[in-house]
Amino acid sequence: MISEKAPAKINLSLDVIRRREDGYHELEMVMTMIDLADRVDLYEERYPVIRVESSSGVVPSDSQNLAYQAASLLQERYRVSRGASIYIDKKIPVAAGLAGGSSDAAATLRGLNRLWELHLSLDELARIGEEIGSDVPFCIYGGTALAKGRGEVLTHLPAPPSCWVVLAKPAFSVSTKEVYGALRVDHITRRPDTDKLVQVIKAQDYEAMCRLMYNVLEEVTMKMYPEVGTYKRLITRFGADAVLMSGSGPTVFALVRQESRVRRLVSALRGFCRDVYAVRLLGHGLNLRENVQK
Repeated sequence: MISEKAPAKINLSLDVIRRREDGYHELEMVMTMIDLADRVDLYEERYPVIRVESSSGVVPSDSQNLAYQAASLLQERYRVSRGASIYIDKKIPVAAGLAGGSSDAAATLRGLNRLWELHLSLDELARIGEEIGSDVPFCIYGGTALAKGRGEVLTHLPAPPSCWVVLAKPAFSVSTKEVYGALRVDHITRRPDTDKLVQVIKAQDYEAMCRLMYNVLEEVTMKMYPEVGTYKRLITRFGADAVLMSGSGPTVFALVRQESRVRRLVSALRGFCRDVYAVRLLGHGLNLRENVQK
């Protein structure tokens, strides 16, 4: 058995440049991983079957599951005669803008690479991940990155300044496809200064980073789900250093440096929201492999 850690990601910025001819959107965003993670356990099967189970009742166990797709693609691409049983211990909320499914797929690729002794590099795994989902290549490497293209063109960045991350996930999920479908790129009136944000992360300027964080999808998602805007206003009022929606939502997160303020913020939010988390930034990324091998 091999276990892999599958951390969630947050967007410190998200900009949509244009709609591409292939139907996807050209993106520019800064992403970083946080210490809220699923655990993916992989067991070798003698026969070429793929099985997926999860601790969550809402995660599919068939080809709709990105971890299943990752295992099937790897098995087919490298003509692996063995199979795998995959168990996902879910801690990341589903359809929350935190790339939980993509991170599970990335963990599956990393783990099966070891379990099946394929000896592929992270770069090779990332190229396979592109075929599964736009966030999967970033999740293969972990850490912090500037992402362009559909999200697969990555420039690795140093860790952001250390701080706490408080997340509030409303009791509903958001369809990424619907949010992007409702987006009108020519109607975007404010955009993040991504280049400047990258500079201040490199300079470890926490206050400037907080000021520069912005997500162009917020306006779209908040029109569809006004509760997201309510959560943003609540968190701001409770004294966060910065507040932003992650991805297409609906999760809203706050950056906070003072631990006493973190406790007050969590306590206040739990009066409005069941799914509240207080975690640390992973920064450069912990060693994602737990190196559990039996």
